[in-house]
Amino acid sequence: MHFKKEIDDQVSLTLDTFEQSSHDYFLQNFVPVDAVHYLHGKVIKKGVIKGEIFISINVDSQAESLPKSPFGGFWIDETINSDIISDFIRFLIENLKDLGVKSFKVTQAPCVYGKKSDLIGYLLFSQGFVLSKVLNHQVLAGKKSIKSTFNQLYSKYHKKAKEQKYNITTGNIQSFNFLQDIASWKNTRGHEILMEEDKLIQQVSNFPERYFVITILHEGEAVAHAIAVKLTSDSLYYFYSAINPKNQLRLTGELLMVYLLKLAMEKKVSFLDLGSSDLDGKPNHKLMYFKNKFADNWSNKSTWFKEIES
Repeated sequence: MHFKKEIDDQVSLTLDTFEQSSHDYFLQNFVPVDAVHYLHGKVIKKGVIKGEIFISINVDSQAESLPKSPFGGFWIDETINSDIISDFIRFLIENLKDLGVKSFKVTQAPCVYGKKSDLIGYLLFSQGFVLSKVLNHQVLAGKKSIKSTFNQLYSKYHKKAKEQKYNITTGNIQSFNFLQDIASWKNTRGHEILMEEDKLIQQVSNFPERYFVITILHEGEAVAHAIAVKLTSDSLYYFYSAINPKNQLRLTGELLMVYLLKLAMEKKVSFLDLGSSDLDGKPNHKLMYFKNKFADNWSNKSTWFKEIES
């Protein structure tokens, strides 16, 4: 499958069947299991890729970027102007329509991942997309801020951990046994288990250097686990976690955050994304308040939707 449009003698737009990608957001390399077609759209300027989007089309002719991922959406270089982005959106809609696609959903990464996210949202809106969902990510941005926040907190919490017989381990994922703990704890709390274990194992196996696990032990017993992932080489994302409901000590959750900060500092990332705090479609204010101690920024993740007329 190949679609192409020449904008001028320097810029062209393409939409092809996905083959491979070296894009820094590595999750786009995994073809969704329910994809009938998996497409790779590009903005090419002077022979160099300056804009990209990855689109999955399912058996019901619904297109999405990207299903069952933290986000998908457009990745646009700073050198690409708004008119070219608009042309790219229009190009995608026209060719998806030719493929018989009935709807197109785009979950755009928060602006901390790319400065043009808000502009892209505006341009999608201008072409008939409807804002269908908004989640707010709490972020600690800047290497200096990460280091400063960690230095302010570490000695205090390290002392508390020692006094209350806590131990903490961090590192790349070597075993998946901890997932049994997470599943058990979430079941006990009555929480839905959203994470697909087989999918996670595949991703870790292909990109082991991107995934980390933090384990909190209290009196020798694991009481909390958190998975962190470098969604991009310059970021660390708080992906998935659980605390043993039998452990009611506030310190447990605080230690997860402090050691997440430590990991972010050690990996020299530019920002730490603590993710969204949503419970049954509504703000989880208690969790947002807790995360706010460790973040200094708010960044929306927006999902846009458009029906495509046949």
